[in-house]
Amino acid sequence: MQRQLTIPEDSDRAALFGSRDRHLKMIREAFGVELSARGSQLSLSGSAEGVDRAATVIKEMLGLVERGRTLLPRHVVDLIASAERNMVIADAEEISVFARGAYVRPKTQGQQRYVKAIREHDLAFCIGPAGTGKTYLAVAMAVEALKTRQAKKVVLTRPAVEAGERLGYLPGDMLAKVNPYLRPLLDALHDMMDFEQVRLYMDNDMIEIIPLAFMRGRTLNDSFIILDEAQNTTVGQMKMFLTRMGMRSRMVVTGDVTQTDLADPSRSGLLDAIRVLADITTIAMVELDRHDIVRHPLVQSIVDAYERTQQARRDEETGGGSSAGEN
Repeated sequence: MQRQLTIPEDSDRAALFGSRDRHLKMIREAFGVELSARGSQLSLSGSAEGVDRAATVIKEMLGLVERGRTLLPRHVVDLIASAERNMVIADAEEISVFARGAYVRPKTQGQQRYVKAIREHDLAFCIGPAGTGKTYLAVAMAVEALKTRQAKKVVLTRPAVEAGERLGYLPGDMLAKVNPYLRPLLDALHDMMDFEQVRLYMDNDMIEIIPLAFMRGRTLNDSFIILDEAQNTTVGQMKMFLTRMGMRSRMVVTGDVTQTDLADPSRSGLLDAIRVLADITTIAMVELDRHDIVRHPLVQSIVDAYERTQQARRDEETGGGSSAGEN
């Protein structure tokens, strides 16, 4: 298969192609395609799949360069890895928030559905395994809402469930004790805003990061509210949280139902809410899977390994009785 891409005359080709065409060589080796530039035309030839993926990566690289971003080899590596996992990149809608020198944007079809659901619904649920961007994209959407004045306040919350340790044994006051539970939300914020800006927003009560238990009795108007790690809520806590929504507010609830720290995982408030609210069409329910994992490639392999092990255990439990009887 052959394909032609047009490179605008005013584009910085040195930045696009890399030093000594390093970026093009990386793409050539990754997808087994031949690349040749002549004038404003970049020719690609190879297998249909390889050419399509290479073209997608080059279009994304071109977009970054045209927006004045510094294109580094590590960016090309990330784009290649995304394309190799069948990720949809080129047409993804940007979120008006910068992180690591580029706009935050969904990198998979599932993530695109997730971002669209948040934009179009006042309440969106998202479940999926580790590394699928559930928290990161929700925080990015919250920061965008704050900066574009679609919300006057961002509230980030998580249940402080003890995973084998006792809060009372940790040093410090209550805020110091719960800080480790809230740290992932702060990490995502600091990716998109500098430290001083985050502190200023928190000092002015425009960003609030609190344990779920502190939400009781409140009504939050004009707010963007995120409940993270929702699989660790009880049924009562989930109902309490959802009823905090005030006028002109938006809520996002995220969780991984395979990583519940509750003593009885079947009593998870997240699972219960998904069942109870399933028939309300104005609530968005998005499920991400292993194909949406955007962390280190090993994360996808780890998730797969645990899923296989859990399935084997289930098969053994359901079939173990009859096998024993036959023997």
